[in-house]
Amino acid sequence: MDHFAKTLTHLLAGAVEILAALVIAVALLKFLLRYGRHLFHPNEGMTNQAIRIHFGSALTLALELLLAADILATAIAPTWDDIGKLAAIAVLRTALNYFLERELKQGGQDGAKHPVGMRDGPGQPGERDRREKER
Repeated sequence: MDHFAKTLTHLLAGAVEILAALVIAVALLKFLLRYGRHLFHPNEGMTNQAIRIHFGSALTLALELLLAADILATAIAPTWDDIGKLAAIAVLRTALNYFLERELKQGGQDGAKHPVGMRDGPGQPGERDRREKER
């Protein structure tokens, strides 16, 4: 039974790591497509800030999945060396996740000031509203 639990735990940890890699790959592909479209058509689609927020949210999810995979990998009969490595990894990933979440919240608050539909250029707040009023 002990062998079965170890095998199942390691398989589950591997599956969670693969899922995290897929989340990152899909998020990166979407990020590149959206950013490329934004470069060539800046007045269509999403703003840079919205693109970054979507990508950052996916990275946050991937970090949480990777941390879960590390916990699973060391859950069955860990050595002190495994526990130390897990603690270091957990601290680093938690710190990364904290700062990423903080930036996403700050970006979300900035997005509330400048809605996604607003396409102002750098240093031109309200430029779109001014152009629409002139019409």
